[in-house]
Amino acid sequence: MGKELNITYLVLGGHVELLKYRYLCFVFVFIMYILILCSNSTIVYLIWKQQDLHEPMYIFIAALLLNSVLLSTNIYPKLLIDFLSEKQIISYQACLVQYFMFYTLGSSEFLLLTAMAYDRYVSICKPLQYPNIMRKTTVCIFVALAWIVPTCLFAGLATMCSNQKLCSFTLKVIFCNNTFFKLFCVASKAISIYGVLILLNVNIFPVIFITFTYTRILIICYHSCGEVRKKAAQTCLPHLLVLINYLVLGTYDVIAVRLDSDILTTAHLIMTLQFGLYNPLFNPIIYGQKSKEISKHIKRLFCQDKVN
Repeated sequence: MGKELNITYLVLGGHVELLKYRYLCFVFVFIMYILILCSNSTIVYLIWKQQDLHEPMYIFIAALLLNSVLLSTNIYPKLLIDFLSEKQIISYQACLVQYFMFYTLGSSEFLLLTAMAYDRYVSICKPLQYPNIMRKTTVCIFVALAWIVPTCLFAGLATMCSNQKLCSFTLKVIFCNNTFFKLFCVASKAISIYGVLILLNVNIFPVIFITFTYTRILIICYHSCGEVRKKAAQTCLPHLLVLINYLVLGTYDVIAVRLDSDILTTAHLIMTLQFGLYNPLFNPIIYGQKSKEISKHIKRLFCQDKVN
């Protein structure tokens, strides 16, 4: 399995190799990567440092942003190296690892969003029971499961993929994602069935649960006073925006492997870029602006820097 896969980069709107503009792309991607690291790390640092942010909701946010840093680190270093290389190749094993890390961390992000939805549900619908339900131990278990469950599931899938025979060695992507399956000589029924089970466990069932929790929250808010509605809007709106963004990107990525038309190549590249560029920056911006407590501490941090 020491074979190499040729990675082809495409410009939006045409099939011209992006490598003609590789130095410009390198600078752009490098700046984006630095922004992702700084923005996400700043909020994680504030949540770790400030005692008033040591609450379940903010711990979940910190875990989500840390997950975004790991997800970006899985993509950006290799992408930056490719922009400076004459020939863009990746070994089969390295591609498999990148694929495994991408979907493991992507699924972890979705499970963390599910845990956050449950946290908001308990906070708004069962406020008196909240301290007993969302204890520190419970939060730690939720965060651990959000990382452990996808790791175990995708480790099995990656192992199955490692034994498949390849008949193609070219991927028209910027990193190894689910188009990876198009390289196999024969579609494996075992992998397809196992993939469906993973989809059910880390996507479909969580979506059903999230829909239930936010439906309950909306019903409670509808029958409550203005103060409860205001609190719900302040705490739930950032989660909903992040969740909707992730659902759109995730849904497209799931079905992308079944789309073979060249007409869709540009659209697929755009959606793929959203995971690597837009999504990791979207989360800290939303939580930094829409979360009142986090926004307050960010302003204090920068104001203190100016004074110093």
